[in-house]
Amino acid sequence: MSLTLSILLGVLLDRLFGEVPRWHPLVGFGRCAGWLEKRLNTDSILRGALGWALLVLPPVLLAALASRLPAGWIVDGIALYFALGARALSEHGQDVSMALQHGDMEEARRRVGYLVSRETTQMDEEQVARATVESLLENGNDAIFGALFWCALAGAPGVILYRLANTLDAMWGYRNARFERFGKVAARIDDLLNLIPARLCALSYALLGHTHTALASWRAQAGSWSSPNAGPVMAAGAGSLGLQLGGAAIYEGVREARPTLGSGRPANSADIPRALCLIARSLWLWLLVIGFGDALVTLY
Repeated sequence: MSLTLSILLGVLLDRLFGEVPRWHPLVGFGRCAGWLEKRLNTDSILRGALGWALLVLPPVLLAALASRLPAGWIVDGIALYFALGARALSEHGQDVSMALQHGDMEEARRRVGYLVSRETTQMDEEQVARATVESLLENGNDAIFGALFWCALAGAPGVILYRLANTLDAMWGYRNARFERFGKVAARIDDLLNLIPARLCALSYALLGHTHTALASWRAQAGSWSSPNAGPVMAAGAGSLGLQLGGAAIYEGVREARPTLGSGRPANSADIPRALCLIARSLWLWLLVIGFGDALVTLY
């Protein structure tokens, strides 16, 4: 039952303490990634692959060695804690929700800016609510379920591989002149690592809401989304909540016509707590499935 103990330890630490306020390992990793990118980036795919390997493989190897210690399950749990963002995601969503409830649109726009990369200064209430729900659903996979999946599959090495790869994708995985080639490996590896957990996350969303609509939205709409993993997660989540998400948004001054996700009415401020509740219920479902599966393995 060491797997269950590791998972519970990581989730409990995240619940109690949230993100480490100072000296978070990912902050130091991000600085190293920024420093290395400036020295390696010559618009080369091979240099991008080299940078990825230099940054990710040594920590994964150290984690593999540490997880073999007698109390390796504690190492796995602590690694999961540093990779999880369940409490932080919930707090960000609640901050936007509270600002909307108090009619403070300036604060709501500022708070949603912490969650999304699109421009927020001219958003109305529906746009703020829609952007928040979209981000919560998508980041439910990136900040919670992807980390849980890789911890359950491979312990500390798996969860560290996942989180560092996800961080490099967030830093390097852009389709622009600077990162189109250098960041290609980082983007593709992140897509690969999320292939299974994103679909399990989408299935969890679907099972815990309007299941038929969620599955139909997933099947019909996910392929039109730009990200192969965010598409299923967001389409299933929108359908599960009975909402219509997606649509136009402004990025760097350019209006982008994005596909529609889900089915139903537009989002409003009351849907932010609903999205957080769906993510929380999905987390409980994952914990139950992991615990049950671990018990079966132990018995047989």
